[in-house]
Amino acid sequence: MMNKYYNEGIIGYKKRLVSFDGKGQMIRLFDGIKQFVDFFHTGISVNNSHTIWLHSDVNNSYNQYYTENTNILNTEILNKYFNLKITQTDFVSMDGLLIKKYIFKNNNTETLNLDFLIYSKVIGATGYFKDNTLIQYTHDNKFSITSKKQVLNHQINNNKENINTGKIGGKDYIGMSSDSSVSYNVGTLKSGEEKEIDIFIYIDDCDLKKIDANLELEKTKKYWEKYLSAHQNITFPEKNTNAEEIYKRSILLFPLLINEETGGILASVEIDESMTKCGGYGYCWPRDSEWITKAFDLCNMKKESENFYKNFCKNTQLKNGMWEQRYYSDGKLAPAWGYQIDETAVIITGVWNKYEISKEEKFLKDNLKMCEKASDFLQKYVEDVLSNTNKVQPSYDIWEEREGIHTYSLCAIYGAFDAMAKIYDAVFETFKNNRLKQDKILAEQEKFKRYFYDMKGYILKYLFDDKKKIFLRNNLDKKVDISLLGLVTPFKVFEANDKRILNTIEQIDLKLRTYSGGYKRYEDDTYIGGNPWPIANMWLAKYYIDAKSKKKAKELMNFVINSASKHGFLGEQVNNATMEPAWVVGLCWSHAMYVIILEELM
Repeated sequence: MMNKYYNEGIIGYKKRLVSFDGKGQMIRLFDGIKQFVDFFHTGISVNNSHTIWLHSDVNNSYNQYYTENTNILNTEILNKYFNLKITQTDFVSMDGLLIKKYIFKNNNTETLNLDFLIYSKVIGATGYFKDNTLIQYTHDNKFSITSKKQVLNHQINNNKENINTGKIGGKDYIGMSSDSSVSYNVGTLKSGEEKEIDIFIYIDDCDLKKIDANLELEKTKKYWEKYLSAHQNITFPEKNTNAEEIYKRSILLFPLLINEETGGILASVEIDESMTKCGGYGYCWPRDSEWITKAFDLCNMKKESENFYKNFCKNTQLKNGMWEQRYYSDGKLAPAWGYQIDETAVIITGVWNKYEISKEEKFLKDNLKMCEKASDFLQKYVEDVLSNTNKVQPSYDIWEEREGIHTYSLCAIYGAFDAMAKIYDAVFETFKNNRLKQDKILAEQEKFKRYFYDMKGYILKYLFDDKKKIFLRNNLDKKVDISLLGLVTPFKVFEANDKRILNTIEQIDLKLRTYSGGYKRYEDDTYIGGNPWPIANMWLAKYYIDAKSKKKAKELMNFVINSASKHGFLGEQVNNATMEPAWVVGLCWSHAMYVIILEELM
């Protein structure tokens, strides 16, 4: 019926987040971090026919699009056998309701009588029927499906036995079955006639009498149009280009991935809850903040980026100053692989990046203690590395695949110390009545100067190939890795035109560039097919911007623009053969880098 690994359409509002496949079938519905949907199938029975599933029938053709400048998703379905057009419109209202509007138009010369069916299974739930509403409930939540149309029939148990016949029914009002169904009679449609039905899905209680679906649709449309207008900063010379559509979709995606209460930011809508192919993506990685919160600030989302640091980061930081690899968006520790030092380092860099844009001194002071704790933790790690003893705790690399001492990790720490030194410069005068604090600041800055010298020396001694005159990604192997760009951007350990960097860039071009113009993460990358990654292209584009070569940066960005989904979403990976996203549609990291680089290029 569908591929649950690809969320092709994404809508939501606040803590409600919903995803769909390209044929309009709902794949997931989140309330905060809880995902409800196992499956949600919709179908019709025409003139007492067997069920024609809207999202899988062989006679159906599809056209899906967003209402312009909104998070309202439309799917047009044409059933060629009955010459029946169905327009499905999905949106989340300002009250957190998922509203599904269906308009049926009979383009046949014959009269058609339609029954509309929903066959739903909620993860770990059982069902009951009450007050014209199908309710599938767990211990602490309920998933309610209702309409203002009177229910024709419902069934709680044994749905598999007859759901395909187009006829359901049973005396049960409550049962132990985790899948349930409900049907409505849409009515008789004469040739050329239209009729519609509105389906409402809610998690919390709802007074349906007060809800007007058309009014909610208009309110939702105006909300997102206003939101987009308030957060657009780039003017495009040509309107409605792919580049502009990706930019707009990025701005409309960002708020869907934010936990407003905690400040946590999802990497993407989850694609693999059961971890059958990967470790999952519906989590918050501190590492991603280096790019994401900067993109937020560039899109006038200053409160959202501030909430990430002042709320989420403060509440998840451990007593020793570090952050773990990843978290649920509510701040609780998520399943992780292990210790990853750059997760801690980039928080300090992110705080400084935000200050550089906002120039809000209070923000720095509010986060100073948090950054100092993180800096102390990083210093202990660096001392162990520089002492070149066995005391170093191996850290996972940026891709979370191998443990060791990694060039990117050391660059991230270098960048964190540089940011910390600048933070101290910015707040120094605010401690003019505290001589002890100022003395401590000066002492820390002197230590950072030593670390800068010693860390560069360590990299050149242990993470540089003297024969090939290129940098190495770690102390374990000599494979070329796109993360070596961290030496220049964003951490500025070496200059962009340093001969050793240029040699490394040459190897990146030789070893990582594919025939489509997309770049892989590293040599022999096999993860989910080993495809090129848009972030690899954009990272290299950022390098060329720093190297004053915008022409090359634009060439690299063309691959990114041309490989976006039809809705303007960027994937984690791209299929070279089809130039379509190959894994994780709507990756926040990709969209953040896109905004940052576009801002610099435009």
